[in-house]
Amino acid sequence: MWYFYKNLFIFTLISSTLLVISTNSWVAMWIGLEINLLSFIPLIKEEKNTRTSEAAMKYFIIQAMASIIILGSLLNNIVINSMTSNLIINTPTLVIVLSALITKMGAAPFHFWFPEVMEGISWINALLLLTWQKIAPLTMILYLKLNNWLMVFLVFCVVTGSLVGLNQTSLRKILAYSSINHMGWMLGALMFTKSIWMIYLIIYCLMNTMMVLEFKKFNLNHLEQLFMSSMNNPLSKSVFILNFFSLGGIPPFIGFLPKWLTIQILVEHQLLIPSVLMIIVTLVTLFYYLRITLIPLTLKVKSSSLVIKSAQKNSNKYLMMTNTAVIMSLVLSPLILNWI
Repeated sequence: MWYFYKNLFIFTLISSTLLVISTNSWVAMWIGLEINLLSFIPLIKEEKNTRTSEAAMKYFIIQAMASIIILGSLLNNIVINSMTSNLIINTPTLVIVLSALITKMGAAPFHFWFPEVMEGISWINALLLLTWQKIAPLTMILYLKLNNWLMVFLVFCVVTGSLVGLNQTSLRKILAYSSINHMGWMLGALMFTKSIWMIYLIIYCLMNTMMVLEFKKFNLNHLEQLFMSSMNNPLSKSVFILNFFSLGGIPPFIGFLPKWLTIQILVEHQLLIPSVLMIIVTLVTLFYYLRITLIPLTLKVKSSSLVIKSAQKNSNKYLMMTNTAVIMSLVLSPLILNWI
C-alpha cells in the first residue's frame, strides 16, 4: 500500500513543479509550491525514526512560513493597488517575495534550516532536496527581474557555501553547503540569460545524482567512512576523486563548463568585482574538495572494519558514469558554446 502512495506523492511532486514552471499566474505558482510541500513531507517520513520526524517538522515550518510571506505580500499588494487602480506589483513586495523564495530553496542568508534537514533524511530524499526542489523557486525568481538584489544574495551564497563548508565532516552537510555555493552561481547566470542557467542546473543535477548514488550504494555518511571504503579499491577511489573534481569545477570536467559560462556572461556585463569574488571563494571550495580527496589519493590501508563489501562489485558501474561525464564535458562543451 505504501508503494502506491509513494508513487502518488512522487507524481504530485513532479506535477506541482511542472505547474510552477508552466504558468504565468502568481496564484497558480503559489498553489504549485504548496502541492510540492505537501507531497515532499510524506516522502521524508518514509523512514520511521526521530531524525526524519524532526527533519519533516523543520521543513514544514520553514516552507509554510515562506509560503505565508509570499501569499501575504501578494494579497497586500493587490489590495493596495486596487485602491489606486494600478495592478503592477511594487518593488518592495517583489523583494519580500524574493527573500521568501530564497528561504524556500535554502540559499544564504536564509539557509539555517537546509543543512539540518539534509542531515536527517535519506540519501534519495536528500537528492530531491538538492536538485528537484530547487527548480520551482528558481523559476519564480526568474520572473522577478531584481538583478541588484540577486547580486546581494549571490554574494551571500558563494561566501557562505565556501567558508562554512570548511569544517564539516558529514557528507550530507558538505553537499548542502556545496549546494548553497552553487545556488549563488545559478543566481548569477539567472540574472542575464536563461539558457546558461538551464545548462548549469542540468549539469548540477547530474553531478549531484552521481555523487549521492555512490554514497547511498556504499552506505556512506561521514568522511571517515568515505576514506576507509575507498582506500582499498582503486576503481572506487577514482570514482570519488573524479566526482569531487567535477563538483568543484576543475577543468576539463563537466562541472567547469557552467562556471566558465557564468563568469563569461558576468564579465560581458561589466560585473568584474562579483566575478573576481566568485572565483576566489571557489578556490576556497576547491580547498575542502581537494582535502577530501587527498587521503584516498595518497594513502592506502591494508584492512579496515569499515570497508564496504559491495564497493568492489559496484565500482565499475560508477566509474563508467564518471567517465561518461568527463567525455560529455570534452565533446559537448564546444557544441554548447557554439549554440549559446
